[in-house]
Amino acid sequence: MSRSKVVVVGGGPGGLTAGMLLANKGFDVTIYERRDEVGGRSGRLRVGPYTFDVGSTILMMKFVLDEMFALVGRTAEDHLSFTRIEPMYRLDFEDRRFEVWSDHERTKAEIARVFPESENDLDRMLARERRRLHALYACLQRTYPSLLSMVNADILRGLPHFGLGQSMFDVMGNYFSDDRLKLAFSFQAEYLGMSPWSCPGGFAIVPFVEHEYGVHHVMGGINQIALALRRVFEEDGGRVATGTPVKRLLLEGRQVVGVELEDGTKERADEVVVNADFAHAMTHLVGDGVLKKYSRSRLERLRFSCSAFMLYLGLDRRYDWPHHSFIFAKDCRKNMDEIYLSRELSDDVSLYLCNPSATDPSLAPEGHSALYVLVPVSNLQASIDWEQRRRPFRDRVLEIIAARTPMKDIADRIREEVVVTPADWARELNVHHGAVFSLAHQIGQLLYFRPHNEFEELERCFLVGGGTNPGSGMPTIYESGRIAANLICRKHGVATAAPWPLPS
Repeated sequence: MSRSKVVVVGGGPGGLTAGMLLANKGFDVTIYERRDEVGGRSGRLRVGPYTFDVGSTILMMKFVLDEMFALVGRTAEDHLSFTRIEPMYRLDFEDRRFEVWSDHERTKAEIARVFPESENDLDRMLARERRRLHALYACLQRTYPSLLSMVNADILRGLPHFGLGQSMFDVMGNYFSDDRLKLAFSFQAEYLGMSPWSCPGGFAIVPFVEHEYGVHHVMGGINQIALALRRVFEEDGGRVATGTPVKRLLLEGRQVVGVELEDGTKERADEVVVNADFAHAMTHLVGDGVLKKYSRSRLERLRFSCSAFMLYLGLDRRYDWPHHSFIFAKDCRKNMDEIYLSRELSDDVSLYLCNPSATDPSLAPEGHSALYVLVPVSNLQASIDWEQRRRPFRDRVLEIIAARTPMKDIADRIREEVVVTPADWARELNVHHGAVFSLAHQIGQLLYFRPHNEFEELERCFLVGGGTNPGSGMPTIYESGRIAANLICRKHGVATAAPWPLPS
């Protein structure tokens, strides 16, 4: 068993996954996390008697998480309690509302009720997108260190399915005629911080995955996954140092030989895994003039995702409202264009509500709710004064919720409240430009064209998280942790297991 030393910068899900896998293989691993608890953007926020997930609230592709636990001889159910959410979510348009189920027949019945004579279009969508997912899945389980690495059997098989030249909204136009129905199967582009009208068509696999495998809630919140990963990591000898920020990477020439902590302590290591926000890490953990491809000026030429305006509301009432719901702007295309193109703050916004108290009584006192509200907004590259706009925009979001849901008295029911703007994401969680989904997922920033898992500019440095391959989203971030861990294992002559195939 190897005792080579690995330092992981950041205790988010990617760093925890990599650390867990490496510790299980015998590496001497320490994770340094600047906050007092692990999880990062998938962590936990406690406000009085209410508990919230900081970011991610939907667990998709649970089988990926199952695989990570199986690789270290555990099962996810040993450490976590899951419940499948049905309906998966409610979609609220200005003139109609419908619920979406992973049970295809129930969803078809809903489509027939709300969009008459369109229900059979679902079968065509599912059949075609199933083929796309099976063609592309293996492409998400590997690394792309060179252009030549793009010439492989997985890519060649997947190439006709990348949806080049089409957006997700365009792809759904191949199946559905009503624009609202197209949006119902393409709004998931926002999970990647992109607009349905610009997100590459290959990501049509995202809504398919929901319908094929369902979505899950972890009792206690998605944040419990990070805590479970930490427990397993520590059981296998790993060490976590919370409240311990990393100041910089230690370099000898182009080699990363360890890290320097904020208190001046220098920790040397054979390999360093960076789980910090990629652009923030490259501008704060590496000195000026070291990087070329990702120098500060070149980083600013990259495309970044949108940001998110957040409300975490402790309410003294339970509402009859689904666990997950999406409320669409009256003119959703205009709202998306204002976020991504003109970069202005909309008055007519789309928003996502997570009402986990409908499923999980542990997150709020009896009779109360822990309501999570996310509004996609422009990142800090927009000229929006969030100190000035914070309160008026918060009030506008509450007005929309009161008008479009049964929560008519929501403003009077707030007992605890936290508001998070793009500026707060940047300042408090070190998210570059407040772009919570990291680099945008356009074709020119995917696979080989995304920062590499074995970082191409520095030796002995590996990247995990949403800013590297395969991209943002919980399952792909776990996959980035596995890819980085496997690269380190192979470098040190430690055997690794082949990835599982896609479940049938």
